[in-house]
Amino acid sequence: MTQHAPDITLVRGDITEQHADAIVNAANSSLLGGGGVDGAIHRNGGPEILAACRALRASHYGKGLPTGAAVATTAGRLHAAHVIHTVGPVWSRQEDRSAQLASCYRESLRVAAELGARTVAFPAISTGVYGWPMDDGARIAVRTVREAATPPVAEVRFVLFDEDAYAHFQAALAAER
Repeated sequence: MTQHAPDITLVRGDITEQHADAIVNAANSSLLGGGGVDGAIHRNGGPEILAACRALRASHYGKGLPTGAAVATTAGRLHAAHVIHTVGPVWSRQEDRSAQLASCYRESLRVAAELGARTVAFPAISTGVYGWPMDDGARIAVRTVREAATPPVAEVRFVLFDEDAYAHFQAALAAER
């Protein structure tokens, strides 16, 4: 039986308002909250997410979550069962870190599959304060998800905060068809 990649949809909006089995957080390595998507998920999800992240830090991730890795916690008050935290790379002109960015999407999908998630909502990882160019970030995200066959994940939703990000993901999706 051939494994199929999940269906990809694009949504312009706030990832914290998504109804999905799992919402992916573009976390920092501390797992203790931050700015951007990370801060919004912690704020809107409530103290349960931070408590779960603190427990992870106290057990498996004392030095923080490595770049490209992913781990799940409760989603607290969000409309999801789980938050999958992944640490994207900071963009660099001198060093190609695209494999680390692709790993964020791949590892998040692996964790989602282990959790039995059918729907997963992703932000545009590393394209905010980490400085990744949106066109390249979109291309890597779409290609990595297209190449993934991670049953039971049936739908991947890229939730994009503004029109510019939406347009770049739309172009990347069209280029991959």
